[in-house]
Amino acid sequence: MLEELYIENLAVIEKASVSFGGNLNVFTGETGAGKSILINGINALLGQRVTKDIVRTGASKAVISGSFSSISAECKARLAELSIEPDEDGKLLLTREIRADGGSTARINSRPVNVSLIREIGDMLVNIHGQHDNQILLSPERHIDILDSYADAQTIIAEYRELFLSLQQTSRKISRMQKAQADERERTARLKQIIGELEELKLRPGEDEEVERELELSKNAVFLTEAAFSAHRLLSGDEDGGGAEELISSAARQLESMTDILPQIAKIYERIDSARIEIEDISSELEAITQKLNADPKRFEWLNERSRELDKIKFTYGPTLDDCINTLEKSKNELEELLNSRQDIEGLNEKRKQLLRDTSLKAAELSAFRKKAAERFCEQIANELTFLNMPQVSFIVDIKQGKLTSNGMDIIEFLISANPGETPRPIAKIASGGELSRIMLAIKSVIGEKDSVDTLIFDEIDTGVSGRAAQRIGLKLRAISRARQVLCVTHLSQIAVMADDHLLIEKKVVGGRTSTSITPLDFEQRKREIARIIGGDSITDITLENAEQLLNEVKKQ
Repeated sequence: MLEELYIENLAVIEKASVSFGGNLNVFTGETGAGKSILINGINALLGQRVTKDIVRTGASKAVISGSFSSISAECKARLAELSIEPDEDGKLLLTREIRADGGSTARINSRPVNVSLIREIGDMLVNIHGQHDNQILLSPERHIDILDSYADAQTIIAEYRELFLSLQQTSRKISRMQKAQADERERTARLKQIIGELEELKLRPGEDEEVERELELSKNAVFLTEAAFSAHRLLSGDEDGGGAEELISSAARQLESMTDILPQIAKIYERIDSARIEIEDISSELEAITQKLNADPKRFEWLNERSRELDKIKFTYGPTLDDCINTLEKSKNELEELLNSRQDIEGLNEKRKQLLRDTSLKAAELSAFRKKAAERFCEQIANELTFLNMPQVSFIVDIKQGKLTSNGMDIIEFLISANPGETPRPIAKIASGGELSRIMLAIKSVIGEKDSVDTLIFDEIDTGVSGRAAQRIGLKLRAISRARQVLCVTHLSQIAVMADDHLLIEKKVVGGRTSTSITPLDFEQRKREIARIIGGDSITDITLENAEQLLNEVKKQ
C-alpha cells in the first residue's frame, strides 16, 4: 500500500508530506484547492505522461516520492527480474522528478529507471479510477476487455490468438501467391527471355576482363611482332650477315686457345660464353613471341564482337558480369517457383481450411467461456448496483456473433434497463453521469476482487450522485477498503464521513504566492469540514451537530 507521499514544487503545492492509512483515506476541500493536482502528482509518480507546466513557477524541478509497503508477490517477482529488491523493511520507494525544461527522471529505491518501467511497476501497485474512466463504458469496443479481465480469459485468448495469427499469415501468403499467379504469364515470358539471353552467351566469371586483355594485345600485335622480329634478327643474324650470336661466338673462339696461358683470359672466355648462351635463349624467346603474335584477323574480329556483347549485357543486367550471372541464377529460381506455385497454393488452401476449422472451434470455445463468465458477472454487478441504490437497474452483457477477429468472434456490449419492463439499451444511450459512476464502481468492485493491486484511488467517483446513492457509494468504498487501501477525492459528506483517515486540501496565499497544503484531520476538525460540505461557508450549530451525528453513526457501524 502507499504509506507516504512527498510532493515538492508541484503546481501550487510548494511542499507537502502525507501519510496514509491502510483503509479508506478521503480527501476533501474547496473546489480549486488542489485535489486534482494531488491526483496528477500520483499519476506522475506512477509514470504517466506529464508536461513541464506541472512544475511550480520559479522552481527548477518538481519532485514526487512515494513509499510503498506490503508489496504483492507478483510485483516482487517482476522486481527480482530487474535485480531490484525492497529495502530491509520490505518497502519500495518510487521517485519522479520533472524539470522545468521538460526533462524527467525516475528511480526505484534510488536506482535510475526509465519511465516505462516505473509505469509498469506502478500499475502493479496502484489502480486509479477517474472521471475519464467512465468513458470506457461509453465505448462498446472496450466492454470485451472488461469481461475478459473478469473472466481470467488470458490463457484461452492466447491459444485462440496463436491460431488466428497462423490463419492470417497463411491467408496473406495465399493472397500474395495468387496475385503473383495472376501476373504469372507475363512474368514467366519475361523470365524466359532473360534466361535465354544470358544462357546463350555462356558467361564465365571474369571473362570480360580476359577478353579486354586479349583484345588490347591483339590491337598492338603488328607493332609487337615487328619489334620482336627485328630484335631476333639482330641477335641471330639473317641471310645478309651474322648477328650478335655469331660475333660473340667468333670472339669466344679467338680467346679459347689462350685460356691455358693466361688465367685472366680464361675468366673472360667464360663470361663471353655465358653471354653467348643468354643471347641464344633471348633469341629463341623472341622467335617464339614473334610466332605467337602472328595477328589472326578472325580472332581479332571475334574478340571485338564478344566485347560488344558483354558490354551490352552488363548495361542491361549489370553493372558487372557477376551481376549478370547472379541475375541468371535468380531468374531460374523465380521461374521454378512460379511453375510450382499452383501446387503450393493448393497445399496452402488445404492448410487454411484446417486452420479456419481449428480457429472457429477455439472461437466457439472462447465464446462459451465468456457466456458462462457473463452470467456470473451480471449477477455480481446486479448485487453491487442494488447496494449502490440502483435496485431497478438490470445489467446485461449482450454477446453477438460476428466475423473472426483477434478477440474471437464475439461482439460484446453492456446494456442496462433502468426500470422493470423496459427493453435493455446500450449504456452510452441511457445512463446518466451518476449512473455511470455507480456502474463503474460496481465493475471496479467486482473485478478488483480478482487482481493483486492493493491500492485503489477514486477521483470524484461521486460525480452526479447525492443523497442515498452517495451514502451507498461511501459504504461500498468503506467495504472495499477493508481488504485493500482506498484513496478517494470527494465533494460529498456522505462519502467523507466514511473515512478512516480524512485529509483536508486547502489553498492559501502566503507572501503573495498561492500554496496548497494537505492536513490530516482529527475528530473535531473533521466535524467542521463535514459541516462545511453540508452547509457551505455558513457553519452553524445545526450543521456541526449534523456532522457529528453522521460521524458517530459511522463509528457505531
